[in-house]
Formats: sequence, C-alpha cells, structure tokens
Amino acid sequence: MFDALKVKDACVRWIRDWFEENGPGCNAVLGISGGKDSSVCAALCVEALGRDRVIGVTMPNGVQPDIADSIKLINHLGIKRYDINIGAAFQALMAEVEEKLGAPASAQTRINMAPRLRMTAVYAVSQSNNGRVVNTCNLSEDWVGYSTRWGDAAGDFSPLGGLTVQEVVAIGKVLGLPTDLVEKTPSDGLCGKTDEDNLGFSYAVLDKYIRTGVCENQETKALIDRKHAMNLFKLRPIPHFEPEV
Repeated sequence: MFDALKVKDACVRWIRDWFEENGPGCNAVLGISGGKDSSVCAALCVEALGRDRVIGVTMPNGVQPDIADSIKLINHLGIKRYDINIGAAFQALMAEVEEKLGAPASAQTRINMAPRLRMTAVYAVSQSNNGRVVNTCNLSEDWVGYSTRWGDAAGDFSPLGGLTVQEVVAIGKVLGLPTDLVEKTPSDGLCGKTDEDNLGFSYAVLDKYIRTGVCENQETKALIDRKHAMNLFKLRPIPHFEPEV
C-alpha cells in the first residue's frame, strides 16, 4: 500500500539533503505548467527549502490557454515568479531552421523545439539566481520515453523520477494542492492531445504494469515494452568513447 505522507516526507528530506551537498543556500528553479508534476515538485521544494528559495517560471509559446493554472499554483505557494514568453524565439529559430533545411521542419521537430527552448529559459533564470534546476518528469513518463531530451527531461535533480503518475497525484493531495491542478488531465500542451491519447494507453494501466508487472491486455503490454526499450537511451548517461591509453 502506497503511503503518500511517508513518501512525501522522505522526498522532502531527500531534496534538503541534495541541496546541502550540491548547493547550500541555492534556489530551486522550475518551469510551472500548472499540471500535477510541476505543482508537486514546487510544493515539495517549498516544504524542503522554504518559499523564498523556490522560483517558478512560466513560459508560454505566444498564447498559452491554461496559463491561469500556472499563476494559480504560483500564487498558492507564494513563490517568486518570472514570466518568459518563448514565442518570438520559437518563431525566429523555426524560420531559420526551415530556411536552411529548404523545407518545412517535421511535426516532431516543431513539438520538441518548444520544451528545449523552455529549458534554455529555465537555466537562464537559474544561473542568474544562484539556482539549481528541477527536473519535473515522473517515473511513468520516463518509463515510456514521454519526454523531450534536453527539454523537460533535463534538470539537476529529479524529485519525481521514482514515482508513478498515480503516486504523484496522491502526494499532491497530501501536500494540500488545489484539486483541479493535481487531477488535471495530463497534456503536453503542444500537439492538442492528452498524454494518454498520444501514448495509446492510460497511466493507470502503465502504473500498474510498472509496479506489479501485470498488464491484462497483451497488445498494450507489447506496446509499453516496445516504448520502454526504444527510449531507454533517454535515461542513461550519454555514452562516450574510452580510448585505450
């Protein structure tokens, strides 16, 4: 049985210890999307470090329809906020890339460019504020590679990397976060579809498979296994050549 309060307290201690070792006095800096992952990460950091050492960054790409959710979370926690619109940078870079390619960029290129620009913005804020960047990905997303390498998959430490979606939701409720943010339908905010639409299965099914090894539908099991195998490289350190010297 998952004990959300116990795990929450252990994660808070882990964050506190990590900062003592890797950045005493530094601030935790993270992008705030208004979804459960960034909300829970921000709340955990506030409990571990205090609200004065947590900085939230909103990063709409032009117009972000649910930006109010990001602001709601930031105001709820009482943390410092920077609003950085990546729209102009996205349009300028995409135009330059497509001009040099001599053709339209692929759909996946367009989808992944925004989170990579957002991470550039988060690191810019972090380095200008004595910060350490929070990776907000959870175990379920990492398991099937549902993240952008060098985008949302980047960061200096990962509070949720060992927690499934349903476990993150449970911790969010223990933290007293607004229910609408904790239970918000997961979406990357990029392609107009929910996470589960893109994946082809629900997080409930994925989480059960991760924790128990049980997946009743064999086609779904095969799909999860295939995604996991294809995306393991995202979880491993970048390989490097070792010369014989």
